[in-house]
Amino acid sequence: MGVFVLLLGFPGVGKLTIAKELGSLLSAKIIDNHWFNNPILRLLDEDQTAPLPKGVWEYTGRVRQAVLDAIATYSGPSANFIFTHAGVEGDERSARTYQQFVDAARQRAAVFVPVRLLCAEEELARRVSSPARHDHLKTTDVKTSRNRSQQAVVLDIPHQHALTLDVTFTSPLESAAAIRDHVVTCLPNGS
Repeated sequence: MGVFVLLLGFPGVGKLTIAKELGSLLSAKIIDNHWFNNPILRLLDEDQTAPLPKGVWEYTGRVRQAVLDAIATYSGPSANFIFTHAGVEGDERSARTYQQFVDAARQRAAVFVPVRLLCAEEELARRVSSPARHDHLKTTDVKTSRNRSQQAVVLDIPHQHALTLDVTFTSPLESAAAIRDHVVTCLPNGS
């Protein structure tokens, strides 16, 4: 039986960094949300200063669905996957994206494990300002990060396998190990 782990968290929380550590612990393929976003975003404003056009996320949603359909159709039944998503509570698009992952896991009869990654505002602002993020079309705007931390909540849809993990003071490897340990408890017979 395969596993779908969905790492949810605000930009800069360390979703991809933790996914890389977790990938080796679970023998899982990592599917970062920027795999879906960047093919579309690279077609737009090169200097990343203009506001994104209304509706652009519908195109990234189509890319995501195509990838999930391919996984459901062609990947082996015991393959494990780790996905990342910057879901926000109360945002309809975030909820639709979450549902795409749930549906794909169900279609593959995989165990679905949503993991909310939380981080203190100051640490999140420090992490999001990393210049390396700009090269990958990831947000580096500290002001936006602070506003998001103060006004929004990471997507929190009730699920029997849900885990919420504060990663403010833990290393990516420690966070990945905690997630792996949780995933094991979600598997039939704890295997």
